[in-house]
Amino acid sequence: MTALFIRWIILTVSIIAASYLLEGIHVRDFVSAFLAAALLGVLNVLLRPILIILTLPITILSLGLFMFVINAMLLAMVSGVIPGFDVQGFWAAVFGSLIISGISWLLNSFIIDRGRIQRVDYVDLKKKGDRWE
Repeated sequence: MTALFIRWIILTVSIIAASYLLEGIHVRDFVSAFLAAALLGVLNVLLRPILIILTLPITILSLGLFMFVINAMLLAMVSGVIPGFDVQGFWAAVFGSLIISGISWLLNSFIIDRGRIQRVDYVDLKKKGDRWE
């Protein structure tokens, strides 16, 4: 449960960072970003896989670039529902989704499955049985 909460906070921080970096994304306060992160997480789990399957031919033809459009659509959908979170325009949604994804990926790479933050030194990994530790 703590891992879910930590990832939720990371997504919230990513949304706030995107609002500072882009003029087209506005967040009124932390609560708005927190709720936007919750809804964006739910949409990414429930709706994004369906959209990926439905748009698979376009995604293949565009060499995966249509995924940016899907992410932008989800971010724009969240801004339409959450008061205090506003995305103005298509390009703000595209660049905002890029920033949010990048920051979330970077910060989530430090989180292990149990929700603890851990530094991983790949040079110090040793094989113990069938696992690397």
